[in-house]
Amino acid sequence: MTSITRDNCLALDQSDTLADFRNDFSLPEGTIYLDGNSLGAMPKASQTRALEVITKEWGTDLIKSWNQAGWFDLPSRLGNLLAPLIGAADNEVVVTDSTSINLFKALAAGLQIQAGKAETAQRRVIVSERSNFPTDIYMAQGLTRWLDRGYTIRLVDTPQELEAAINADTALVMLTHVNYRTGYLHDMQELTRHAHQQGALILWDLAHSAGALPVELNQANADFAVGCTYKYLNGGPGSPAFIWVAPRHQEAFHHPLSGWWGHASPFSMQPSFEATPGIRRALCGTQPIVSLAMAECGLQIFAKTSMQAIRRKSLALTDLFIQLVEQRCAQHPLELVTPRQHGQRGSQVSFSHTHGYAVMQSLIGRGVIGDYREPGIMRFGFTPLYVRFVDVWDAVETLRDILDTRDYALNATRHAVT
Repeated sequence: MTSITRDNCLALDQSDTLADFRNDFSLPEGTIYLDGNSLGAMPKASQTRALEVITKEWGTDLIKSWNQAGWFDLPSRLGNLLAPLIGAADNEVVVTDSTSINLFKALAAGLQIQAGKAETAQRRVIVSERSNFPTDIYMAQGLTRWLDRGYTIRLVDTPQELEAAINADTALVMLTHVNYRTGYLHDMQELTRHAHQQGALILWDLAHSAGALPVELNQANADFAVGCTYKYLNGGPGSPAFIWVAPRHQEAFHHPLSGWWGHASPFSMQPSFEATPGIRRALCGTQPIVSLAMAECGLQIFAKTSMQAIRRKSLALTDLFIQLVEQRCAQHPLELVTPRQHGQRGSQVSFSHTHGYAVMQSLIGRGVIGDYREPGIMRFGFTPLYVRFVDVWDAVETLRDILDTRDYALNATRHAVT
């Protein structure tokens, strides 16, 4: 379609095989929610499950629920639910802690594995992108300072610089699969192959790809991966993250945060640490059960569809958004930051604008919720399970009207969270 109408979008919704999934979510009336790449919408099942955990499992059954309600095994059970979404197998993933903490564990384990091999023992470089999500870089900086063994972090400015930056002095590569700011999607298979060819290990952050597009960790032969459950996986604000360790590394996987939940026999109360076999050695302390239970509600929805179906709709939604913005807002200084090529695009679209923050605040005030990231970037996330094609039309029409009428405040107050 060269000229798209709202009726065209309604027709697309009528034929959408994922349309009914919108009924699984609690979405405020009059709101177009395009921020699932930051915080997913609430599954309707979450409220019922929260009450069950709080009033019965905790309120009535009390401590018995560690055994009776399966609390102890929850990180592993959720890991097995999540595994198919990221191309992993059973007993390769646990849901636990935060993305930052899991990054620290994987970084520490990866560097230790490399230091233990004669051919890589002297490597001291971690390669990443300057535009990587800041906490990833911060965690690497913090760890290398504590190790005090001459480790350095090499940051590149463009994806095209990565292959040259990953060379014979690289111990570990740390990349986010989909860039949080631009939506750029890395070629996991090719970059993993190149890292291994150079003798490096690779750690993937899947925060912006898990639940949004097919990921194939085992097929790509990756080493480690982490990610969160509160974006496309709809686990709730601050819901626990996940960590995946390739089976070939699990026996050698050790990290400094050796808490009792990663112990081979936590209730033997031994004074020395002995790591449990398998992926549960990536656990640390006592688990946040209420948050884990909420994450399960989000993960269960994915069992009713496929990541291929989700990806097809994601690309259709983002294609439509790009086309409509460029057609209907053509006279305004908007610059597309997200790649047009499907193979390089996640499930978000980012446009830059000189007054991006003010424009986004005006959009939010009118019920079109995206978010803003420096410098000047308006981000729009598309969660195919609940975003409709007509939402895309209505969101672009709202954006067009705001820009045409200049209905945005240049002195808009900066909130703590943008």
